[in-house]
Amino acid sequence: MNKSQRYSLIDAIRGIAVVNMVVYHLCYDIFCAFGVWSSFYRAVPVIIWERLICSTFIIISGISLHFTRHGFRRGLIVSLCGIVTTVVTVIFTPDQSIFFGVLSFLGCAMLLTYALRRLLDRMNPYVGAILFFLLFALCYNIPNGTLGFFSAPLVHLPDALYQFKWLAFLGFPSNDFFSADYFPLLPWLFLYLFGYQLWRIITQRRLERLFLGKIPVLDFIGRHSLIIYMAHQPILYGICYLFFEVL
Repeated sequence: MNKSQRYSLIDAIRGIAVVNMVVYHLCYDIFCAFGVWSSFYRAVPVIIWERLICSTFIIISGISLHFTRHGFRRGLIVSLCGIVTTVVTVIFTPDQSIFFGVLSFLGCAMLLTYALRRLLDRMNPYVGAILFFLLFALCYNIPNGTLGFFSAPLVHLPDALYQFKWLAFLGFPSNDFFSADYFPLLPWLFLYLFGYQLWRIITQRRLERLFLGKIPVLDFIGRHSLIIYMAHQPILYGICYLFFEVL
């Protein structure tokens, strides 16, 4: 595989997720941050919408790790952006603070997956993809205290695992833990690894040429997703603040 090759359709898919993310966060700011409809994020269609956005980001990020020669550097940069997000939200919007949000998760997932890439590349990609997706489904509800199939519980985990805030990054949040954006390693690392193996299947079947096509604007947005992620929420929140609190 030529790592210098740009698969613009992957950028475009990421761009679609970025657009959805911006719209979702605008709705969240209007309805939740400024009290128009505080239970907005609990509505089932909204939960499905948010999960689809985040799952797309995570799978695409797992796929895209194949295209970089600097996985550690990329992982450190994204992790640093996650730390900046935490600091900014704690200072300026403490009631919407973010601890181990999607950027912190993606940075850690990049570092872990890049470190394990030689071992992952020895796996049969079909076995790997199925295994990691099943592990994702099994562990999906770990932050809520159970193992099962997605949200259907099969086994309740010991309460002792959920007594310490510092275990929240693994997927074991304590009762007093809160984060406005929370993506622990369990279960989401398995979805990231699924994305990594998915691209190996695509290349093994020589289907990567299908991702060379461009979708104007969306592929541009996808290439600049990190900058947009860092900038969009302060801008949206500022606009909402002017509209609801000043004007």
